[in-house]
Amino acid sequence: MKTVSNTLLKTLLSGLMLVAFTSVSAQTTMEEFMSKWENSKQFTLDVLDKMPDSGMDYKTDPEAMSFKEQIHHIGSAVAGISQGYLMGENPEFSIELATATKAELAEYVGKCFDYAAATMKALPADKAGEVIEVFGNQVSRRQVMALLMDHTTHHRGAAIAYLRANGVEPPAFVGF
Repeated sequence: MKTVSNTLLKTLLSGLMLVAFTSVSAQTTMEEFMSKWENSKQFTLDVLDKMPDSGMDYKTDPEAMSFKEQIHHIGSAVAGISQGYLMGENPEFSIELATATKAELAEYVGKCFDYAAATMKALPADKAGEVIEVFGNQVSRRQVMALLMDHTTHHRGAAIAYLRANGVEPPAFVGF
């Protein structure tokens, strides 16, 4: 009887652990991801908006990207990676960063995020899990989407540090 009880207890605990593990490791749905993507777009545009025109060329180091280059890099990477690895069409928009105003840069970045969102939504489900080579790694296209979010967060974080270095209070973080 004790052996049966121990076996049942172990089976129950194993089942509970499996359910807990599955819940913790569940992937984000496309709808949840796209909601977060729109939040990321708006947060990036809010960071750009906070920098005064006088700080657009600010660099933390001569070798570093300027503030406007950080923001431009976010948009260009979002569009370029979406086109190159998420089966996007030619985005058919660009910007001349050297002469762009802050408003033009904001419009460009907004278009980049919108282009990526449309590309991600159009990605066929059977292609989302397809493993491809990206920067020397074998990853799924879904992982590329996560890369876009991580890359954006990384460079936006640098831009926030640039704001603080210029005495500018960054916009409040909104997680959801």
